[in-house]
Amino acid sequence: MSDRIISSKPGPEDRSSWSLRPKYLKEVIGQNRVKDILSILIEAAKQRKEALDHVLLHGPPGLGKTTLAHVIANEMGVNIRITAGPAIERAGDLASILTHLQKGDILFIDEIHRLSRAVEEVLYPAMEDFVLDIVIGKGPAAKNVRLNLPRFTVIGATTRLALMTSPLRARFGATQRLDFYELDAVQAIVERAAALLKVPVDLEGAAEIARRARGTPRVALRLLRRVRDYAQVRADGRITLAVAADALELLNIDELGLDDIDRRILRAIIEKFGGGPVGLDTIGASISEEPDTIMDVYEPYLIQLGFLERTPRGRVVTPHAYAHLGLRYDGAGQPALF
Repeated sequence: MSDRIISSKPGPEDRSSWSLRPKYLKEVIGQNRVKDILSILIEAAKQRKEALDHVLLHGPPGLGKTTLAHVIANEMGVNIRITAGPAIERAGDLASILTHLQKGDILFIDEIHRLSRAVEEVLYPAMEDFVLDIVIGKGPAAKNVRLNLPRFTVIGATTRLALMTSPLRARFGATQRLDFYELDAVQAIVERAAALLKVPVDLEGAAEIARRARGTPRVALRLLRRVRDYAQVRADGRITLAVAADALELLNIDELGLDDIDRRILRAIIEKFGGGPVGLDTIGASISEEPDTIMDVYEPYLIQLGFLERTPRGRVVTPHAYAHLGLRYDGAGQPALF
């Protein structure tokens, strides 16, 4: 659900966070391995005075794939053109975008796994040989015209790497996965954003927000804004541990960052299906939610916490989830109150 405050999917209010996002690699907090690899790729390309090799970024939503694309463009000193897989409906749409690129420009394609097959066929030679094949006319009189394109860089972003076709994946020279952020990295992001917003925050208050941000910067920034509002109205404007805890409890976000929907998923599996295994479609039907949304938005963090397991037969709730919900695990998946 897009209206969840802890949803890692982008929302309208997240546009105001652009001023809080890093502009260069030295400002990026966390993802150290990815940063090191990208810094080498960028520096090598700049030394050779060439366009950067194509880069594919994948991982759960909200971890900074779009932000990194802008950082790469800033580091390279080039323009960036932003689009998304669903927005490129026809091959002609992609051709129009490609013919307007300048040398070294970056084309960022979000949700690249949702490109149609016809669009992908146009993208292959553009990425590999920097040419655009256009068919003029129809029938026997049709002829193929090949246009040369300036050397450019495609940065693709996806939350569903498995849905990308093998030929498309193979055309990316660098593929990097973004993982959930460590607690200290999220806390540093909260402290930096609070300083930019000129919001006084204690270390303990920043740590409390970070602890409930699900290892996701987008969620951390959203929570910071809501806690700031609470501190302004119900306190003296300063975010302390007590203020942060009270604000987040009011939002029904528990100490691990779970909200009502997360708990509904876990309780549905426990109470309706004996703790699992149960199929994703069945879970979705039981809580009136799309299976793809459960898999993309809710599951990654529950798996990260060790509350949910994917098995060949379906999803299974672990004893850790029982304990968190205040239920006793009897070894057979049957819940009982402590």
